[in-house]
Amino acid sequence: MKRHLMSAVAAFTLALAAQPAAHAWQDTAGDDALRTAIAADYDAYLEALYRHFHAHPELSHQEFETAARLAAELEALGFDVTQGVGGTGIVAVMENGDGPTLMLRADMDGLPVPEQTGLSYASTDTDVDHRGVENPVMHACAHDTHMTALVGAARQLVERTDEWSGTLVLIGQPAEELGEGAVAMIEDGLFERFPLPDFNVSFHTFSAIPTGTITYVPGYAMANVDSVDIYVQGRGGHGAYPHTTKDPIYLASQIVVSLQSLVSREVSPLEPAVVTVGAFNAGAKHNIISDGAHLQLTVRSYTDEVREQLLSGIQRIAANQAASYGLTPEEYPRVEIEETYTPALYNSPDLAARAVDTMRSRFGAEAVVEASPVMGGEDFSQYHRTEHNIPTFMFWVGGTTRETLADYTARGLVPPSNHSPFFAPDDPQGSITQATEAMAAVALDILAAPSGE
Repeated sequence: MKRHLMSAVAAFTLALAAQPAAHAWQDTAGDDALRTAIAADYDAYLEALYRHFHAHPELSHQEFETAARLAAELEALGFDVTQGVGGTGIVAVMENGDGPTLMLRADMDGLPVPEQTGLSYASTDTDVDHRGVENPVMHACAHDTHMTALVGAARQLVERTDEWSGTLVLIGQPAEELGEGAVAMIEDGLFERFPLPDFNVSFHTFSAIPTGTITYVPGYAMANVDSVDIYVQGRGGHGAYPHTTKDPIYLASQIVVSLQSLVSREVSPLEPAVVTVGAFNAGAKHNIISDGAHLQLTVRSYTDEVREQLLSGIQRIAANQAASYGLTPEEYPRVEIEETYTPALYNSPDLAARAVDTMRSRFGAEAVVEASPVMGGEDFSQYHRTEHNIPTFMFWVGGTTRETLADYTARGLVPPSNHSPFFAPDDPQGSITQATEAMAAVALDILAAPSGE
């Protein structure tokens, strides 16, 4: 999950510390046929599939073997599968009479991280990324659980075709970690070549949530994520004679300080906004004033209006600081905003309420908890941001047992976060079976067959 929820880890862990013990939700449905079937399927099939995905991750845009395995799993269930959508993406379709069309998404890519979990099935693989650089690779963001739960839900839904009517569209999405995979699939005709969904649903496993707990956020859940580069020009020279130069480090420093006024003095305090300068690069030697500096920014917001306010403000501040320093317009900083950005994840309130009702009826109210929005980003948002305006819902599933979370809290620490070389769900069975049940149950509700059928 790109640029994720890490800032929320400690607070979220403490907030859920008093919740019922992990797996307490398993008692809420009694002798439930779906839950029983999923538990048996995990032991017989899904655990081995999860371990395979975990041990053999692939980087963004390189998910060739992963996509082939996921495609084979869904083809074996009777889905009509198309590979190579948006690069390495797959689309699996099953039509089962009249009714709505529901899209379920799992992301497939791993991260360039050397695994240090100590698991017997830990990844030792390396992979060559889209730039041609070889890296160690692992599923440090739990996309292996996403794919496994998607297959698990599909296996249950295929066994229950008499309980639903409509069309299932299951997708394996590449390159979520780069924020590029969803756009690539959309631009390759996802919503033209295949049945157009009426609803999109996905989930993410998160390390700071106790296993057995599901969290959700109606409305804005995650942020617009923009990357901005500011190339500051100057007139270099000897460090002993600064009056003969136009020091780009000084100018860039003034820009950094002035940028802080955007959030503190221009955006309404009721609107979330972040402008962070993550890198400041300039100069090469003590006594040389360079002729340039480079700032790298991450910019976060929820609404399109605040996003535009921040981006235009960055351009204004950079130009006006240069003007106040005496540079000519030709020497003003060059501000580059990455064209591809991750838009804010907006969970349809109506779809969220419906899905939450379904999940609470199965797991209990204490196990399905409303959380607060965060400023991380997730490109699942792209499937909503098209002309079709498809209602979308993403929820989060626990990835660390309550006992492990309590141990870290007692020591004043937080558990390894998503993207850490030490992170993998320490109870993958609990995470995967709950996610599988939630996805299958939501699908059965949305695609419920008319009475009498």
